[in-house]
Amino acid sequence: MNLSSKLKLRLFLRVFAVLAIILTIFPFIAADHWTVRVFDFPHLQLTVLTMLALLLYFFRFNLKSKVDILFVTVLAGCFVFQMAKVYPYTIFAKKEIFQSSSKSKPTFDIYTANVLQKNDNKVSVVDEAKKFDADILLFTETDKTWQQAFSKSLSREYLYKVEVPLSNTYGMLLYSKLELLEPSVRYLVEDTIPSIHSKIILKSKDTIQLFAIHPAPPTPQHNPTSVDRDAEMMKIAKLTRESKFPVIVMGDFNDVAWSETTELFQKVSGLLDLRKGRGFFSTYNAKSWIMRWPLDHIFSSPDFRILDVKLGDNNGSDHFPFFTKFSYEPQLAKEQMLPEPTKEELNRAYEQIEKENQEQEK
Repeated sequence: MNLSSKLKLRLFLRVFAVLAIILTIFPFIAADHWTVRVFDFPHLQLTVLTMLALLLYFFRFNLKSKVDILFVTVLAGCFVFQMAKVYPYTIFAKKEIFQSSSKSKPTFDIYTANVLQKNDNKVSVVDEAKKFDADILLFTETDKTWQQAFSKSLSREYLYKVEVPLSNTYGMLLYSKLELLEPSVRYLVEDTIPSIHSKIILKSKDTIQLFAIHPAPPTPQHNPTSVDRDAEMMKIAKLTRESKFPVIVMGDFNDVAWSETTELFQKVSGLLDLRKGRGFFSTYNAKSWIMRWPLDHIFSSPDFRILDVKLGDNNGSDHFPFFTKFSYEPQLAKEQMLPEPTKEELNRAYEQIEKENQEQEK
């Protein structure tokens, strides 16, 4: 390889390394705009990119070059940071929600799916939901045609329901074999984006609280900032803290598990992430095998444990369905409780709510 080729290769490696470093730093920028917040999503991909940049640069590493030493050191730091973010969602990490100790405990299962409103493959979506036969079903991005498809097929077994069909991609349909107590539809942030709140009576006659949400993502088409999404999540965290009953929060959060917002949501609400210690279970994008990350979530109070977690099949949506089987074991809740949020964390959550309130006033 001649001198010119070596210089070009070194320049390419440095540009590649700079790109990896910039993409790692972006999420630290204190801005709510979508152009910044979008980099919260591909964290696993950034980890791979950073590792690749580090390996490529290492092969051309020059011990006598201070620039090379600087690049390798910074890249190594970025890689360690990226790995620290994604490691909790690998099978090597400690489970945040423990595996159930006994199948004799009261159990119930949940199936949630963003169906993609324009998806014409309704028969397959309905058939798979029936195959999982979960006690609680939640479908997002559902309009009246989806409501008709589900109501026709599920009405016999699912006696309880809350249906909010909308044509704006934020419709929600909740079906339950278990009794729904005091179900309501609330619009926490915008009058076009609903959330479903209901108490649920388990087969054991215990009562739990369910919140089903689908906050809007930060996008140039809808809202260029993450203020609305973050505020809705913090409002749900606040309601969770005030609940007298164990809580399940589920739905398409339009946010990844490792983002600063979701981490704050967990700290304030005290809810646990079933993915930690079990795997990524990336639900989006089902149409791409590279750009995938977990957007659909089921968080729970420490009163619950896990029997099973799995993804459903791709039935024409850009999301995979998400299935979880819980056991209700409140006597063991103390073994997996999160620490109480600090005053600073609570203030940050309330500041996000207040920021949205101020925008509404404007």
